[in-house]
Amino acid sequence: MRVSCVVFSGILLIFSAGVARSQHLGSAESPPPSDVNRECAGEFKKLSSDGPGANSGEPSADSQNSQINLPANEPLEQPAMHLDHDLALLREKISDLGPCIRSAEAQGSPDTAQGGCSETLLLDFEMRHDGEAERDIPIGHLPGSPAFFYESGMTIDADGAPNAYHPDNSGIDDLGNAGAPGNWEGLAKDAHGEPFIQGAGDPFPGYYVSATALADRSKAINDPARYVDASRIPFMVLPGGLARQLGARVGDFAMVFNERNGRSSYAIFGDVGPMDRIGEGSVALAENLGIRSDARNGGTWRGVLYMVFPGSGEGRPRTVEEINERGQHLMREWESEISAVACTALNSDRSAARGN
Repeated sequence: MRVSCVVFSGILLIFSAGVARSQHLGSAESPPPSDVNRECAGEFKKLSSDGPGANSGEPSADSQNSQINLPANEPLEQPAMHLDHDLALLREKISDLGPCIRSAEAQGSPDTAQGGCSETLLLDFEMRHDGEAERDIPIGHLPGSPAFFYESGMTIDADGAPNAYHPDNSGIDDLGNAGAPGNWEGLAKDAHGEPFIQGAGDPFPGYYVSATALADRSKAINDPARYVDASRIPFMVLPGGLARQLGARVGDFAMVFNERNGRSSYAIFGDVGPMDRIGEGSVALAENLGIRSDARNGGTWRGVLYMVFPGSGEGRPRTVEEINERGQHLMREWESEISAVACTALNSDRSAARGN
């Protein structure tokens, strides 16, 4: 298995340290069930605060830089702040797993990797460029949670922005990214396949009406407001076939994390991309993450972690405020889910220790 699987195994180690701690209990008496639950929850909370700098009395550089980008008038609720600690610890554990994965590869037996890397792997997505295999992106999940995640780069998507494309290619994105005559994939079209051009009452007269897969079906097909504006809404992109395979639909919610600078943003699954590419986000999402947001020349090659919550949306566009509110709720649920998995593993390990 490739070293990139480290990303997924690392998340398991967020709480696997709690299991390891139980090994020293030996034949110690087990507390009553209610006490076990309280102790287990307490250990998980401690894991969330055991990231870099937790015992130094000062926040680490990572925790100082890490943030969820919300409007200034909507402060982040305290429960979701655990996310910063979870992801800071994830970055620390990723580096620890490298030797383990390389050792397993050297032995020719990836399944022997410590941390159960194979247990988190859903599939390997093959990235291709001009028909040639480029690299594999492993997509993983945690037992007990429907969320899936992957680490990739980010190309910038301007689709849905009313100034994305212009007939003379003067829009914020290259017209070639919208397709070509007879095959306009990024533009709203009439029944004959001809793209609509905005009129005098539209935001950018003379520009094409740029379309996204996620749309407000109550608005006309040639209305720029029907589509999700990449310049305002943080959204991420998935290939259609992969999304169907993983149970995700446009309108589902996501959390995206820039591992290089610690910045995070809630997002929505807003558009469908090429079948052989993964790792794409809107102009607004890139700005939230501190990534160069120029649709023509921006983006980043690596270092972006995407977490998607399949089945969490209703197939309709959302405001930034709605995305942030729903994202907070989903992250609290996710933390509860992995906490429950950690508690189950911890209690099972204690039972085994008593049996010895």
